[in-house]
Amino acid sequence: MLEMCTRPLEMCFGGGGGGGDELLWHMDLKPYVSGDYSIAVVQANSSLEDQGQVFTSPSATYVGVYDGHGGPEASRFITQHLFPFLHKFASEHGGLSAEVIKKAFDATEEEFLHLVKRSWPGRPQIASVGSCCLVGAIANDVLYVANLGDSRAVLGRRVSPNGPNNQVVAERLSTDHNVAVEEVRKEVVALHPDDSHIVVYNHGVWRIKGIIQVSRSIGDMYLKKPEFIHQFGLPTPLKRPVMTAEPSILSRKLKPQDLFLIFASDGLWEQLSDQVACEIVLKSPRVGIARRLVRAAVQEAAKKREMRYDDIKRIEKGVRRHFHDDITVIVIYLDHPLSSSNGRFKEDDFIDCTSAPVDIFSLNADEADD
Repeated sequence: MLEMCTRPLEMCFGGGGGGGDELLWHMDLKPYVSGDYSIAVVQANSSLEDQGQVFTSPSATYVGVYDGHGGPEASRFITQHLFPFLHKFASEHGGLSAEVIKKAFDATEEEFLHLVKRSWPGRPQIASVGSCCLVGAIANDVLYVANLGDSRAVLGRRVSPNGPNNQVVAERLSTDHNVAVEEVRKEVVALHPDDSHIVVYNHGVWRIKGIIQVSRSIGDMYLKKPEFIHQFGLPTPLKRPVMTAEPSILSRKLKPQDLFLIFASDGLWEQLSDQVACEIVLKSPRVGIARRLVRAAVQEAAKKREMRYDDIKRIEKGVRRHFHDDITVIVIYLDHPLSSSNGRFKEDDFIDCTSAPVDIFSLNADEADD
């Protein structure tokens, strides 16, 4: 059922170019069993390090946003492996659960470790590649949100079940595992009482060992496994892993006042607050809503530099990273609960996997040539 999510990724997406921005890709609107969804990605890095995907069927919906760092390998690896693990363990355990999701995260981390061990002799840099990992899963009217790192899931809901449709409350469903957050910083320090330099403040930014801001990820094996550490010349040897792949997992029953979900990498949340993003979704047409959020974020980044959006969209990849990060946005509308849809569709009607392309610039360049 999930074979389409493990194919070469360019076979698995559908969408369009960026309307004049050669680094923007979007899929404006697609139906699934409980409503519609929309995806957009803008590339800022030389190699796109963000990946996003949605798998839909009559019985379950999976959403993934993977924000890579140090290179694109980890986020691309997660795209090909995490959903198949989710489906496998859900089938073995009789359905989705927090335990199933944790097993899928653990299996993905373990498989990536195997890849690093195989590749290490010829490509030692692979040990420093990692990715944040944000997953949403909906089955039987229950929403699960699991994450590593600082990508974020936000729910837009009415104030009350019978409240007005023109007002929305933003409810954050994920935990930002970033040492810029005081609670996360204290958590990391508490786990390393014998290391006074576990978190370092330098040039206005808190970082673990002066290297990385996020405390949880898939990959980053040089900060988890001692056999990979020496290659990277850390100032002090590690006595124990300083990062983990243990996800934070939330589950909640979907409610009538739940209107939509926004899953996005931190590139969006660096520019827009949870509430502002939800108000944009509420007040805008559905078609192209993810692209509209990406454009709003880039517009905000431009404003901070006293530039226009059109100025930034002409900047080439790599250089553009100085103005904003890669940004991936997936918006999921919650029109009706899954249980009320059971039996309304044939099994094949809503089995689909949409993944963002691995390189937007090359994709749009190829389309222009065609």
